[in-house]
Amino acid sequence: MTSVLRPHAEDQFADELVILAKTDDRPRPPGWRLSPWAVTTYVLGDGGRITPKYIGPRRIVEVAVATLATDRALLLLGVPGTAKTWLSEHLAAAISGDSTLLVQGTAGTAEEAIRYGWNYARLLSEGPSRGALTPSPVMRAMAEGRLARVEELTRMPSDVQDALITVLSEKTLPIPELGEEVQAARGFNVIATANDRDRGVNDLSSALRRRFNTVVLPVPATTEEEVGIVARRVRQLGRSLELPETVTGLEEIRRVVTVFRELRAGVTSDGRTKVKSPSGTLSTAEAISVVTNGIVLAAHFGDGVLRPADIAGGIVGAVVQDPVSDRVVWQEYLETVVRDRDDWRDFYRACRDAG
Repeated sequence: MTSVLRPHAEDQFADELVILAKTDDRPRPPGWRLSPWAVTTYVLGDGGRITPKYIGPRRIVEVAVATLATDRALLLLGVPGTAKTWLSEHLAAAISGDSTLLVQGTAGTAEEAIRYGWNYARLLSEGPSRGALTPSPVMRAMAEGRLARVEELTRMPSDVQDALITVLSEKTLPIPELGEEVQAARGFNVIATANDRDRGVNDLSSALRRRFNTVVLPVPATTEEEVGIVARRVRQLGRSLELPETVTGLEEIRRVVTVFRELRAGVTSDGRTKVKSPSGTLSTAEAISVVTNGIVLAAHFGDGVLRPADIAGGIVGAVVQDPVSDRVVWQEYLETVVRDRDDWRDFYRACRDAG
């Protein structure tokens, strides 16, 4: 896997999954590779050989895992950057050993991505047949008793979303062209992710929403928690990308996180000054991206130490999505909040120059 830029979760953490499987003596639902307790331990870590994949309330993960052990599908809902995709991948890896049965929702996603398509060359030569049918990831998951993942469900057109209704309610996928159907094997379920903050969102119908158990993933509760998440993920990305060694102080990471949290909340961390919020989400994922980009700048174009100048450009780019309104918000925050912090003088100058 050394040539793979981003290994699948079941490959990257295969050793941990083997450790848990060997020591897991608790009841396992049909088709599961691990018990619900072991799946939760895999996701949250055990403080030893099992590393945490998700940092957040334990009860949220327990509810999500318990949902997948029933006949209800799971909908992970939250603002962008709350690790919905990350959590769904690791749940699928731990439960099914395969996180690749994925449907990526976009405005152009067709119904065939949920149901099935056809190999038209074979369809013309053979007519409708099993050999000419091209199964979707959902159909494969049903036949094999695995978890299917549907990313950005609310970005799909409403008629494509509703193709899931029969699958989730009847656990059956009809193939009328062949007079057949695919019935879900035990172990099948669906994990979907969605958010209602981005543009281009199509609300779920009430019929489809009733077939999901919705778990809302929150933003990190405290600054320290978010700093820890960013620092951990940045280290993982650095190893994966084989970045040169860089001195990454928590001070710069804390500045990025503080700026994002204050602009998201519309008030400074001490609660004394109200600030305007920009149009972007300023998620934890974006903070990770800003810091990672800063590390690359420091490693290849600096002295190997992460400094304010390395992260300033990334912050400005993340905040100023709308070149008119967001620039006003950023300049006001810079001059009324950042400039008055004595230990942020270098950061203020770097951001002013970058802007």
